[in-house]
Amino acid sequence: MSAQTSALTSLLELPIAEQESRGLAFTPREIAQQPATWAKTAALFESRHSEIIAFLEHAGVNSPLEARPVVMLIGAGTSDYIGESLALLLRQRWGCETSAVASTSLLPTMSEYVIPGRRYLWISFSRSGDSPEGVNVLEQALEVYPEISHLVVTCNANSRMAGLAANRVNAFTAVLDDAVNDRSLAMTSSFTNMVLFGQCLAHAWTFAEYKPILAGMIAAANKFLADSAELAKKLANGGSRRICMIGSGSLAAVAQEASLKVLEMSGGKIKTMWQTSLGLRHGPMAALDPDTDFICFLSSERTRLRYEIDLLREIREKKITATCLVVGLHANEAEALPFCDIYNGIDGSFPDAYRPPVDVIFGQLLGLYSSISFGLRPDAPSPAGVINRVVSDFTIYR
Repeated sequence: MSAQTSALTSLLELPIAEQESRGLAFTPREIAQQPATWAKTAALFESRHSEIIAFLEHAGVNSPLEARPVVMLIGAGTSDYIGESLALLLRQRWGCETSAVASTSLLPTMSEYVIPGRRYLWISFSRSGDSPEGVNVLEQALEVYPEISHLVVTCNANSRMAGLAANRVNAFTAVLDDAVNDRSLAMTSSFTNMVLFGQCLAHAWTFAEYKPILAGMIAAANKFLADSAELAKKLANGGSRRICMIGSGSLAAVAQEASLKVLEMSGGKIKTMWQTSLGLRHGPMAALDPDTDFICFLSSERTRLRYEIDLLREIREKKITATCLVVGLHANEAEALPFCDIYNGIDGSFPDAYRPPVDVIFGQLLGLYSSISFGLRPDAPSPAGVINRVVSDFTIYR
């Protein structure tokens, strides 16, 4: 067993009783299972391909350009970042105006998002399908705007959202395999599998083109898991209390989600922030200091890459962070190496739009080992119950 594989494998091979006592019964396994589960999610999509195509055609996705719906990708927290990971890909593949809209924003201001007479397709992502914002947004939309089409993607067949969407002409529910209905507090395999399902949707009419991309993602992720585990453990054991992550395009969503994973699983002991590569200079760079670990999810797209390399050069010259770590495709390693301390490479050649499920694995592992380093239980890292697996119900105002 290599040093790289042993870090995560050693957790997976702990006696069951020890896993349970240390809060490690779910999170390590849910992180490790991801590449294998992606193939199952794609197979599930393919098994319902004709139904999905029929629903999307009914929603107008392949109508003449001017008649296509506005697509809104809806979710809360990590599920919002699913939408952020997919917005650009769906916009390009479908030719629809597409944006991610957090259900936490949509719930109190729904009428301000809906333009009467305009055609909409709302795609809602929710691991549990029971988050109060997601349930109530869907419930109100079905009541007040019955003309909107809804596609619900969840990991829980018995969820309230799945029930609300059932047996409706303008609604479709996709329930992923129960294995990716993560039992741990932090979403890991549920996040990447819902993103992957969204990538399948983007290729609904060109699924044969997606299959080799998916095969490359799975191969890359299997190696990246092994390469990243020891590195994440080492960084977590360094005792950092501040981390800044950046990304551009679809990788900005990776920076968001990876930041949240470390914040959640460290029980808030590590303060995290995220920015785009160009956005960091507009004030947020003031938060960087010699106690901050800086992590860049490096683009493979040439223009974005140049902006990111310039930012890495500036940070190195100003000496304003403790460590600079870059996650990127090995093809770009030589350009980044002069300006970073560590380069964590991914073996693959797929475009940035498909990278979120792979790149985010490093953030998940860093969250896992940060939790362990602080003596927390990764499956439930909030001892005082400040955060929970599913947000508790709260008063809904209408």
